[in-house]
Amino acid sequence: MGVPLRPVAARSVYREVAPPAALADVVACGWHGRTGWARPLRVLPDGCADLVWDGEALTVVVTVGAPLRLWVPASASRVGVRLRCGAAAAVLGTAMPELSAVTRLSDLWGADARLAEEQLASAVPEAQRGILETLVARRGATPDRRVLGAVQALGTATRTSDLAVGISERALRRHFVHAVGAGPKQLHRVRRFQRFLRLLEPLAAGRTTLAGVAAGLGYADQSHLGRECRRLSGSSPAALVRVAEKFQTCPVSARQDRVHVPSHHRGAR
Repeated sequence: MGVPLRPVAARSVYREVAPPAALADVVACGWHGRTGWARPLRVLPDGCADLVWDGEALTVVVTVGAPLRLWVPASASRVGVRLRCGAAAAVLGTAMPELSAVTRLSDLWGADARLAEEQLASAVPEAQRGILETLVARRGATPDRRVLGAVQALGTATRTSDLAVGISERALRRHFVHAVGAGPKQLHRVRRFQRFLRLLEPLAAGRTTLAGVAAGLGYADQSHLGRECRRLSGSSPAALVRVAEKFQTCPVSARQDRVHVPSHHRGAR
C-alpha cells in the first residue's frame, strides 16, 4: 500500500506480520493497512490471493495479470491474510481462473464466510487478523507440493525451462492455471517484476542502474524491462524509481511506508 508525502496526520500505514507456524504452508503473511486520504490505489500483480476485511465485507483479491485499481476512502482500515502463491485454490476450494479480481467470500463459502463477517464486524482491530487466520486454518487445505516447489523455483529462475518438478511441462501448466490462475511463463514474468520492485530503493539511491538491474534479472535489455513494467504496473521503471514507490505486493519492513503511489496504482491490497 502506498504512503503519501503528506503531513504526519495524513500518512498511510501498511505493516506485515509473519503467519502462525501452523499456517506457514498456506499463508505468506498477515497485514494491516490504513489510508491517509481518499484516493485511487493500484494493486500490483504478485500471483497471490488475499482475504481482505474492509469493515463491511470479506473479499478475495487476486492479482496475477494487470494492475488492479481500487478506490479507498480517507482513514479506511483494512486487515488481511495473504495466501501463499500456489496455495489459494486449495484453501478457497475453487480453481483460480473462476475468480474475478475481487470476489465476495460468501459467494464461495456461504454461511461460513457470513459468520466470519459477523465476527469481524464485532471484533476489535487487534483481533481481526486472528479471526481470518482461524478461518483459513479450519479449511485444513493441502496445496499441491509440485506447484509450490515450482513457484519457489520461479523466484530465482531466469527461464521457466529451469523448472524441474517431476512432471511434464504440459501437466505443470495445467496445475499452475488451476492453482495460480496463470501459466508458469506469466507467473515468471510477475515474480521477476516483483524482484524488480524490491530494487527500487537501491535504484533511487543510485547504488545500481536500470541497465544493471535489467541484466541481473534476466531481461533482454533495459527496453524489455520497460515494457514489462508498463504492462504490469502502468508506469515506466524510471517513474517508479523517481518516487521510490512502495507497494503491498512487495515485502516491507514493520514500519510506515513513506511515499505515495500514483493514482493508476495496481498492487496495493
